Amino acid sequence: MSNENAFDIVSKVDMQELTNAIQQAEREIDTRFDFKGSKSSIAIDKEDLIVASDDDYKLQAVLDILLSKMIKRGVPIKNLDYGKIEAASGSTVRQRIKLRTGIDQEAAKKINILIRDSKLKVKSQIQGDQIRVTGKSKDDLQSVMALLRGADLPVELQFTNFR
Repeated sequence: MSNENAFDIVSKVDMQELTNAIQQAEREIDTRFDFKGSKSSIAIDKEDLIVASDDDYKLQAVLDILLSKMIKRGVPIKNLDYGKIEAASGSTVRQRIKLRTGIDQEAAKKINILIRDSKLKVKSQIQGDQIRVTGKSKDDLQSVMALLRGADLPVELQFTNFR
């Protein structure tokens, strides 16, 4: 058995938890008095969320409800790219929100630089849309995890395959 330890840094959205958060938000919208008779909806379309409502104010209220449910269920909200608010049919407004999965090259380079500047005895390499970190000491790997949790990065990170 090798004496090298490793883990992967990934960025993904748990679609089941996202679906649960959407269902909870829709239930709350159905029961709230300020949404009586409104045409508010939340839908998933492949890698996009589509939020629609009567006007900008109600759209923002729907987004606030959705984000609070996502936070409670542990769905990362840093991985959302908000599109512009556009007019939809029936005098309603709609906003597309893109779900980012994977770590883009720019963020991966930033993470690699953070790891390299930490002076820990670990190696990191970009593998597609994830980063593999290897090292002899598990303590060093856990220090890297703590460092990245505390860093202000544009994406939410998860750590998998710790071995």
